[in-house]
Amino acid sequence: MNDLTRDSDRILSESKALVRDNREGGRHRRAPSIGQGSAKAKRDHLLKKVRNVVIAVFAIWLASGVAGAIFSGIGFWGVMGVLVASIIAIAVFSSYPKMGTPKRADINKGNVQQMVGRTELWLEAQRPALPAPAARIIDDMGVQLDALGLQLEGLDQNHPKAREVRSLVGEQLPEMIDSYRRIPAHLRKEQRAGSTPDEQLTDSLGKISGEIDSITRQLAEGSLDDLAIKHRYLDYKFGEGAQTSPQLENKS
Repeated sequence: MNDLTRDSDRILSESKALVRDNREGGRHRRAPSIGQGSAKAKRDHLLKKVRNVVIAVFAIWLASGVAGAIFSGIGFWGVMGVLVASIIAIAVFSSYPKMGTPKRADINKGNVQQMVGRTELWLEAQRPALPAPAARIIDDMGVQLDALGLQLEGLDQNHPKAREVRSLVGEQLPEMIDSYRRIPAHLRKEQRAGSTPDEQLTDSLGKISGEIDSITRQLAEGSLDDLAIKHRYLDYKFGEGAQTSPQLENKS
């Protein structure tokens, strides 16, 4: 009985460690999210794995309960088998399926808002291979892509701005980084046409960052104008405008 208790404690301890490791990103943690879009994709993936673990463990214990009812108990080895099966299920379903980085060819698929989220995940995977100044721009770009994604919600996929975003974020941005990564590492700091590939990449990322911000502002103009109109109306009705507007005199 003491051996059973020790084995059970060890198995439960290992199970808790596996769950904790996967909750924190696994033994080999993923890079920090650059934006809410990529963070949400990771969170959704983790929730799916947790759901799979719960379903698998529940099924194992339900099956053991049914077997115990039929055979009047499952005995020592039956209990140990259930615990071992639970650990295997936790280990397998908390590790698989792994969340892969979107492939370059898949970034520009689906609607434009989903494309922005996939681009964030793809950029996170490319960031370690980029020079420090370019990596910092990528970090800032995550926030910009989040803001852009909000403005794209409900936007017609054939809207000119949607097509512009698809070209800029889904094609030009990844193509530029791919071109940089194809350059051998020892050549990336060599001067060519007045600048190095590192400098050219950083400068180009800065320009794309500025363009993303510009598109976001253009898409938000309608909301900004609508807010300004509502503000002026409320000011006229309840604020200083109401106090200075002519009032009808009460007649007794």
